[in-house]
Amino acid sequence: MNTKQATSKTATSLTKSSSRSNHAAPTVGVIGLGIMGSAMSTNLSQSGWHVLGYDTQAATRKRMSKHISEVRSSVAEMVGPAKLFISSLPSTAALMQVSQQMAEAAQKLKIKAGTLVLAETSTLPVADKLQASTLLAQAGIEMIDAPLSGTGAQAKHKDLTVYASGPQKAVKSMAKVFAGCARDYRNVGEFGNGMKMKMVANLLVAIHNVSTAEAILFGEKLGLDPKQVVDVVGGGAGGSRMFQVRGPMMVQRNWHQATMKSEIWQKDMTIIHTALVDLCVPAPLFSACLPIYHAAMAQGHALDDTASVYAVLERLAGGA
Repeated sequence: MNTKQATSKTATSLTKSSSRSNHAAPTVGVIGLGIMGSAMSTNLSQSGWHVLGYDTQAATRKRMSKHISEVRSSVAEMVGPAKLFISSLPSTAALMQVSQQMAEAAQKLKIKAGTLVLAETSTLPVADKLQASTLLAQAGIEMIDAPLSGTGAQAKHKDLTVYASGPQKAVKSMAKVFAGCARDYRNVGEFGNGMKMKMVANLLVAIHNVSTAEAILFGEKLGLDPKQVVDVVGGGAGGSRMFQVRGPMMVQRNWHQATMKSEIWQKDMTIIHTALVDLCVPAPLFSACLPIYHAAMAQGHALDDTASVYAVLERLAGGA
């Protein structure tokens, strides 16, 4: 390489670096780059946002560096450069750790109260989210409870609905962020209503997922083409969104490409079941689904999509 080429390459590199640090696009931080977080952050980037991302897994950070503006090595590094945040986390422990790190960073930087807003999209108990919200509030950070309706496959296509709940001003401040990664968002009122709405939705998802597998298997046993069953029934009175989304996965037997892992779904099912028991609400259909999902775990489908319940029913029917 001659001197002119080297100078040109250096100038190009500096230009790229400068454009990244002096970006004009609005900035958002995404904490947790798993199935949902990676889809949301990618869509936000494509929608014109300057996206800062973080995940505990180094391999995930490396993979996502190709799809978003910047990947940071810690949560603390995102506080300040970003004022608006989305978190998509696997557990209460992860949420509390993230909340602690954000609070400490905000206090260290002496960031004005009410400047930072976190939209917490994970499916976690309301009481745990309230605890995290209290911790963040001590550092002047506002948190809204904003779980998502939709699968990982839907998230890739921005086909999500956000159930946003909490301080109205904070919810409104996240509206443009939601527009960049979701089809719609609904303001459902006081903090915690988002998770309550999500539990109602997930109860139906649990039932519809198993009923989809049951119906397709029934059609196959009747001698029908399973693909045709999905095509014909899905658009009729007997169809459901889960029939449309997971029906094709069951027919193609590609549940190894998880959009909602069975082991993660167990957490969601437990949250719903606990609430039902606490409220003494009879839920015969949901209760009937539980053994099917437990069997999926026992039969080695923990890392597979919940569409793998089809394999459980097929096995019960004497199939593969």
